[in-house]
Amino acid sequence: MTHESGTLQPEGVRTMFDRIAPVYDVMNRVMTMGLDRRWRGITARSVVQPGSRVLDACCGTGDLAIACEREGGVVTGLDFSGEMLARARPKSESIEWIEGDMLALPFEGASFDVVSVGFGVRNVADLRAGLLELRRVLRPGGRMAILEITQPRGIPKPFFSLWFDRIVPLLGRVLPGGKAYTYLPASVRRFPGAEDLAALIDETGFEGTTFRLFGGSIVALHTATAR
Repeated sequence: MTHESGTLQPEGVRTMFDRIAPVYDVMNRVMTMGLDRRWRGITARSVVQPGSRVLDACCGTGDLAIACEREGGVVTGLDFSGEMLARARPKSESIEWIEGDMLALPFEGASFDVVSVGFGVRNVADLRAGLLELRRVLRPGGRMAILEITQPRGIPKPFFSLWFDRIVPLLGRVLPGGKAYTYLPASVRRFPGAEDLAALIDETGFEGTTFRLFGGSIVALHTATAR
């Protein structure tokens, strides 16, 4: 997220994610009609090789980190929400779960072969700085994958607006802590479109950036190689 939006400051985002942690997995299934697990699997397969040292940043409750582990990665999951990590830890005892900030990763440079982020970069206070930090901890030639909601195009656009602007916030209100999902539509509108994000990735130490669209263009998977 950006400070300019006037919506939530970083500490407010942390508090929000702590609050929605109990309903996060359920809301992911509902919002994506269960497709988020498939998209995470595709993300992991696109960059992870057996034995890869993987950092899954903004890991939330750990589903993408686990998908990377299934592909044979040696995975570290990092998130700044302690409550999210409390729900991730029981899902895998072999993943190292760390509480930390993507803008100040507690790792030496070139520590990982792969970095991934699933539905998390749009909440980072400084997107460019976050990408530079991911590049710092990734070895040259290493791979990055970012899975994120994006601005839809074409026919799905009005349906996306109805779903995310009206229905999802209503669903959130009936779940404990779910009122925070009124923040979701604003965070998506602020986030760069798929082409703009690809250009920013290329500007922050990566090359060969490509993206694929899923869900009728409402979700984008960007992959790139560290220069």
